[in-house]
Amino acid sequence: MEKLTHFNEKGQSRMVDVTQKDETIRVAVAVGKVLAKLETLQLIADRKFSKGDVLEVARIAGIMATKRTADLIPLCHPIPITGVEVSLSINQASQSIEIEAEVQAIGRTGVEMEALTAVSTAALTVYDMCKSVDREMEISAVYLTKKTGGKSGTFIR
Repeated sequence: MEKLTHFNEKGQSRMVDVTQKDETIRVAVAVGKVLAKLETLQLIADRKFSKGDVLEVARIAGIMATKRTADLIPLCHPIPITGVEVSLSINQASQSIEIEAEVQAIGRTGVEMEALTAVSTAALTVYDMCKSVDREMEISAVYLTKKTGGKSGTFIR
């Protein structure tokens, strides 16, 4: 069984020391969904919200959150991000907004948390902007789909 790395030999919390790790190109992709009423999705598609273009504001929020991940997640390393892509699309069939974030960096530790934070923040932004018309929205299925780089290699879900 793998050992939890964020605890020392005494069981105390710690930030993992990555000093000796090699710098490699790190990439992580995460996805998530916001389930909403069809009427809400149509309002988003038609850009009828007074707060602005929901998908574009959520995209910017996801990108901004990526850069602040270490401020939000205890023991998470601050990483110099080299690229972020956040995409949001309306899927009428599943009554959802599908969100995907891809984050890249050159560093000693991965960017999985940054990708997951981007998706989560984009989803929360959609909820915040649309809650006045749809309080039944659900944020769901936020998970990592891919990660590359580092000594553990490639993970694809």
